[in-house]
Amino acid sequence: MTRDLKDLSDFVVVARAKGFRDGARASGVSASKLSEAVRRLETQLGVRLLHRTTRSVTLTESGQRLLERLGPALIEVEASLDAVISAGRSLTGTLRLNVPVNAARLILPKILPGFLAANPGIRVEVTAENSVIDVLEAGYDAGIRYDERLEQDMIAVPVGPRTQRFATAASPDYLARHGRPRHPRDLLAHACLSSRFASGALEIWEFERRGEVVKVTPAGPLVVRAGTTIDLAVDAAIAGTGIIYLFEDWLRPHFDSGVLEPLLEQWWQDFSGPLLYYYGNRLVPAPLRALIDFINAQQE
Repeated sequence: MTRDLKDLSDFVVVARAKGFRDGARASGVSASKLSEAVRRLETQLGVRLLHRTTRSVTLTESGQRLLERLGPALIEVEASLDAVISAGRSLTGTLRLNVPVNAARLILPKILPGFLAANPGIRVEVTAENSVIDVLEAGYDAGIRYDERLEQDMIAVPVGPRTQRFATAASPDYLARHGRPRHPRDLLAHACLSSRFASGALEIWEFERRGEVVKVTPAGPLVVRAGTTIDLAVDAAIAGTGIIYLFEDWLRPHFDSGVLEPLLEQWWQDFSGPLLYYYGNRLVPAPLRALIDFINAQQE
């Protein structure tokens, strides 16, 4: 048997006030509605809870027993609801993010330390993977992806650089032994360190210059899983094994140190930067709202 919690609460109000009019003044609910609620509850329970006269309202024995057990229970329910509401409004709790490996490597280190320092009550859990998943169904609050992978019902916030580029590079030792490619098609004659997606498809290297787009299917001595084992390919490139194709930001420290040299730079293709995304058809948890506000403030 289902019982409306509001009816139970209205019964407690009337019982404690010892009358419908006094109960109405205490609760802000009309006396007639309180009377209807108690009558509805008595019908559902099949017992009389109140003795009503023109001068007074008193509890029956059943009503007294119900009040004694129901009063503390309702207080606990109200306290639980207050705690949930307070937690939803306060900057505490856990924020779960699902991001691609490159975002965990290049984007989050520039955001999370400052965010966590400003919000000591928030804990962030990050899962890095390149598979496209339903973040809500998988238990995450938000994710980071690129525009072409977002569904229409997502709300997206730019995070990190607005544009990025893929870069090609090789070590000075490799270039001394094999020469420097002058055109993307020259890569077909070189040892390329390629990546394979979770689907099994090899990553296609794409280049563009003055409207001309060239796509190259790389071949070489090493194939790694896109994202998760890309550091192995970077180390192999530094060791002189072959040419690598990767985010410019990932390779930039190695350019600066001189262990890798940029190749075909005039062909590097721009693409839009990453986005923090979440479903817009539900309430935004306080930790996620805090992160969105922090990101927006950084970009102002």
